[in-house]
Amino acid sequence: MALHAPAAPTGRLGRLRWTLTDGLTLVWRNLLQLRSQPGELVGALVFPAVMVVLFGYVFGSAIKVPGGGDYREYLMPGLFAMTTMTSFMATMVGVATDSSKGVMDRFRSMPMARSAVPFGQVGGDIIVGLAGMVIMVGCGLAVGWRIHEGLPRALAAFGLLILLRYALSWAGVLCGLLVKNEETADQMVPLIFPVSMLSNSFVPTAGMPAWLRVIADWNPVSAMVAACRGLFGNPGVVTAHAALPLRHPVAATLIWCGVLLAIFVPLTVRRFRTLNR
Repeated sequence: MALHAPAAPTGRLGRLRWTLTDGLTLVWRNLLQLRSQPGELVGALVFPAVMVVLFGYVFGSAIKVPGGGDYREYLMPGLFAMTTMTSFMATMVGVATDSSKGVMDRFRSMPMARSAVPFGQVGGDIIVGLAGMVIMVGCGLAVGWRIHEGLPRALAAFGLLILLRYALSWAGVLCGLLVKNEETADQMVPLIFPVSMLSNSFVPTAGMPAWLRVIADWNPVSAMVAACRGLFGNPGVVTAHAALPLRHPVAATLIWCGVLLAIFVPLTVRRFRTLNR
């Protein structure tokens, strides 16, 4: 990998250009790694298709959509949000693997922008996530899912999904730096699934116990799903008596993304700079 000379550029603009250049180099490095590990790429791309078939036809025969409508149309926004959550797991495991193999120590010894490493990890995950999203869109269209509110609103929904994935990826990088062990990171992966399951992704929250419904309604995943359903025009319209994040899901999703980025970006960069201290 071609990186910069030891002398760091001066000035805010110079440092920003330095960070972006090194970050893009590491994005390319992470994508090239997939060539030697094709199983990871295949898994990331096949997983969305499996989720569409599994949940769409297994759950679809037993769950009634509130207000009527096709369950697979109700389901697709939830699956989009669920696959977005996988960014946290993928980056956590990837960073923990690099840490356990000493790659992160090697990066720290090189004359490169410190924030470029997490930026490269997050950037690589976003590109893989976009490919997975395209596959899921194709699978959704094949099973009957449709966009009813026009292309601009659909693009806004996909933009929210990408933004949430970006924010969650930073959280995954921090956790990977803290864990620093591939086996431990793998064991933590199943703990993430309840976060996406405890939401309105697959079933309405109205039938849940009151205490559990509060948790599900205020789950950032529920706001993301409600935003996508509204922007796509899919079944599952939120009533006026729903929780505040579900009545204003787009604003709630943007706030959640802003909070996640404000917390995890500086913590991640700081953690990388002080690694092994």
